[in-house]
Amino acid sequence: MPSRAQQELTALRRSSLLLGEPEQGSPAEVVRWMLAFQAQDFPGTKWSVGLRAHGSTDATIEAALASREIVRSWPMRGTLHLVAAEDLAWMLSIGRPRTATTVATRHASLGISDRDLGVVADTARETLTGGRISRRDDLLASFDAAGVPTTGQRGYHLLLHLALHGVLVFGPVDGKHQTFTLLDEWVSAPRRLEGDEALAEFAGRYFRSHGPATDRDFAWWSNLTLGDARTGIALADLERREVDGITYHHAPGLEPAPEVEHALPGFDEYLLGYQNRSAALDPRYRERIVPGGNGVFLPTLMVGGRVVGTWRRIERAARIDVEPLPFEALGVRARARLTRALERYAAFIGKPVEVHWPE
Repeated sequence: MPSRAQQELTALRRSSLLLGEPEQGSPAEVVRWMLAFQAQDFPGTKWSVGLRAHGSTDATIEAALASREIVRSWPMRGTLHLVAAEDLAWMLSIGRPRTATTVATRHASLGISDRDLGVVADTARETLTGGRISRRDDLLASFDAAGVPTTGQRGYHLLLHLALHGVLVFGPVDGKHQTFTLLDEWVSAPRRLEGDEALAEFAGRYFRSHGPATDRDFAWWSNLTLGDARTGIALADLERREVDGITYHHAPGLEPAPEVEHALPGFDEYLLGYQNRSAALDPRYRERIVPGGNGVFLPTLMVGGRVVGTWRRIERAARIDVEPLPFEALGVRARARLTRALERYAAFIGKPVEVHWPE
């Protein structure tokens, strides 16, 4: 059983993370509140937004991307995230130095030179200026034609560099194809924050949407140094509390959320938002969430604030089959509530879901 302190933390976090009832706002409002959703698993990311956005569907999340309200890029940790369009520029600015240092080593191992980076930047601008949008493969072909090979991991790292330096951003969804366009043309009204103002915004928005959390949680999540993370915390309007001798920060007036069951996608912020995940996940089951420690988080089942299992889906022509995989036997009530949570997922996807509980 979780301790009283863990129950308190998860109840407050569910409130910050918009995982209580009722559901909150539009997709753009949800993303703006959360500041960023990890987005390398695009279908899962859409569900992360959808389960928080009242009445939304997979199509409405894609529509918010097409309307330029929200965008995908690599604002921090060298990892894809979904953010509000106006926030991307300042997040790139504050996160770029540390990420660029990390990827420079990879550039050297791939033989990517400064000349290559200059050529692809010029080529991208020539190809996309005027509001044009290009599929990923077509854009990479233009780099090859300009004399910069994109084989292996080179193409990915060239695109990452251009996005990191504010040249490119993901464009609208084109079926199963990734698209890119020019950031300064796609986002017409970016916010400009620098220095302490940016640190205060970063900290305030993170703890408003993720608190209670620690300074180390924030430093890990944002990829800031611990010193910069603490500067942001000191400048933000936050409250603090001590739990088991550890200092946590959160927005003023935070109230706990009711216990609501959820079928969460694999990279949801409920786990990904923290360096220490023990409040929500028994360490005994960590390997079940990230098999082999490969960094790929499986979709999870949440009951009473605790992660109690995983789930997997098989999409068929007319339905989606879902197999819940609880860590331990669940009672009839918990199974019924999780089945309803999976029915919410069915409504979001627009296909019926057939749930196959283990015998």
